[in-house]
Order: sequence, then C-alpha cells, then structure tokens
Amino acid sequence: MDRTKSAKVSLFAVWTILLVLNVNGQSGCDTHRFANNIAFTSCTPLSALGSFLHWNYNGQNNTVSIAYRHPGTSSSSWIAWGLNPSGARMVGTQALVAFTNSSGQFQAYTSSVDDFSTQLSPGSLSFGVSLVSATLVNGEATIFATLELPANLVMTNQVWQEGPVANGVPQIHQTTGDNIRSIGRIDFRTGQSSASGGGSGNRLRKRNTHGILNAVSWGVLLPMGAMMARYMKVFTAPTWFYLHIVFQVSGYVIGVSGWATGIKLGNDSPGTSYSTHRNLGIALFTSATLQVFALLLRPKPDHKYRFYWNVYHHTVGYATIILSIINIFKGFDILDPEDKWRWAYIGILIFLGACVVILEPLTWFIVIRRKNRGGNTVAAPVSNKYSNGVNGTTSTTGQHHQDA
Repeated sequence: MDRTKSAKVSLFAVWTILLVLNVNGQSGCDTHRFANNIAFTSCTPLSALGSFLHWNYNGQNNTVSIAYRHPGTSSSSWIAWGLNPSGARMVGTQALVAFTNSSGQFQAYTSSVDDFSTQLSPGSLSFGVSLVSATLVNGEATIFATLELPANLVMTNQVWQEGPVANGVPQIHQTTGDNIRSIGRIDFRTGQSSASGGGSGNRLRKRNTHGILNAVSWGVLLPMGAMMARYMKVFTAPTWFYLHIVFQVSGYVIGVSGWATGIKLGNDSPGTSYSTHRNLGIALFTSATLQVFALLLRPKPDHKYRFYWNVYHHTVGYATIILSIINIFKGFDILDPEDKWRWAYIGILIFLGACVVILEPLTWFIVIRRKNRGGNTVAAPVSNKYSNGVNGTTSTTGQHHQDA
C-alpha cells in the first residue's frame, strides 16, 4: 500500500473514532457536554424512555440545579420530569414540562399533576423553583431548573414522561411499555437512583402475575381440556373424562385468581383504563362460571334435553377459548413484555393447532371405521355416565348427537 492510500486509511480511521466519540458525547451520561460550559457533578441514565438526569446538589441551602435530557424529541411532542413526595405514581407529581408552543418556541414551565385527566396546565409547585428554561437542539430536549427542596424531598420518587401535543395542548401519553415504567427513586445527596419505587415495583409484579396466571389458565389449560374431551375418548375411555375435568377445573381456578388480580390492579389504578381488555376479562369470567354451573346441571345422556345442553356446552366453551386467546394478546399489548414471551405463547398455540390438525382426521377415521365394523367408538365399554361418543356419535348405538 503506498503512502497516499495509507494516509487516507489513517484519516478515515481518525474521523471514525471522532464520530464515535462525538455520538457518545451527545447521547451518553457522564460524557455529555452542555452548551455555555454548564457542568453538573452528578448524572444518571434513567431506566426508561432513554432519558438522563444531571444535577448539582447544594447541601447548605438544599437546592438542586437539574438538567433533564430526553433525546429523540420532536416538535409535536412534550416531555416532563418531576418529583412526587406522595408516592411512586403520576398523580401528585410536581413536574417540569416543556414542548413547542404555537409560536414555534420550545417553552418550559411548572405544572402540578393533580388528576389523571390533566393537560399539564401551568401552575405553581409545592416547593420553590427558579431559572426554568428548555432547549430543543437536533431532536434532543433538555429542561433546566433550580429546585428549592425541603429535607424530605432530597430523597424521593421521580417521574418522567413523554407524549404528543395537539393544537398546542399536551395530550395523554401511551399507557404501555416504557411509558408505564418511567418511575424511580432519586437521592440527590448521595447520587443514588433506582429503577422504580416500591409501589411501582409491586404493581409491576402484580401485572406480571396477572399475565402469567391468565395465559396459563385461559390460554393453555382450557384449550387442552377441550382437546381431551374431543379427541381422547377414542383412546383412553373413561380416562378422558377425568382429564377433561382436571384441565377445565384447574384452568378455571387459576383463571379466577388471575381475574381477581386484574380487578385489584384496576382498583389500585383508577385513572388507567383498558376497557377492551377489562370487558373481555369480565366476559371470560362470566362464561367460564356458567360452564361450571352447567356441569352441575348436566342431564343424563338419554335425557330429552341432553342435546340442547351439549349445544350450549360446546358453544360457550369454544367461545370462551377464542375470547381468552384474543384477550391474552390484548394483555401482551398492555404489559409489553420482551418479545420472547409473546413468541413463546405463539409457539404453544402453534403446537396445539398442529395437534388438532393431526388428531381431528385421525379421530374421525377411527370413529368411522369402528362404526362400519359395528363396534364401539370408544376404546373400551364405558358407563353412559361418562361417554356420549366422539365427534357426534354415541358409543353404543351410533346415533348422532354432541360430545359430553
């Protein structure tokens, strides 16, 4: 390689290194450089929304100079950061807000969040605030302010958020993903921060518990119980009946536990509403409960109303399974877990679907062959207490009616 090419390669390498350092300097925490030589002694990357908090703490007068920095801000969005002495939640937050107003100016002001329907109107805070300003440069927004904090707010809850702006008014932010995880603790004196306060972490655990219980019960056990009733009686009579009951009752009990956890979550968050998910959950609980009561009122196989009971049992049962799968994906959208959990459940559904594709024609083949031979459609003679046949035929006469 001649000297000219070598020099070009070296120059390219230098520019690449400078570019990387510049990017890191713009987006990192400790390496970030503010304009006008403003410097902060403490900095922490916040746990959600890609934001950063810089500050200087003055212990003599309990003042804190802060800079809340949020990369990726557009002219049609708002940002906010604040402290909440009353708990790890939105309501009660004493906030600093900034967005681009109708005059095209990126303005900053204070706002006390008093209810869930707030539009972040300007207002005074419970502590003194001065030197409030904001900048929006190359898509990175920063709010500056000096806070006059009482002793009980030197270590407290911090809340930060982003959302859209319409007609010059901040609108509600998203209620999934990072937007519901943007709560934490901050200690300005020691410089320590944590991902979330105790209340927020407890709510997240409840949400995860709610999701797991419902996915396992309504989304896995109930479909498997239905498959036991539809396909297993040609192989394992009367064991299929007991398997069917075990899966369905277990699914119902676990599902009710998950449903109760969801009710508790709703009561603890009165300003957060997932109406579709909630209504589907109520419908699932109602239909599943009706199925349990229907089991207690099941007519004997030769009763004149047994046919109508079977139609009801199948219709409500399959409708419950379909609604449960839909609502589980609604829950995924709300909880917004890592993709591996969504794909794990999709994998379970694919496996169950493959079993149906294989067992449906196989079961019909066995039933038709046994019927042509004049034999029973079940694996062995069983009491009429358990068997109503397979796929619409009885085990003793070959007459058509619905499954048990």
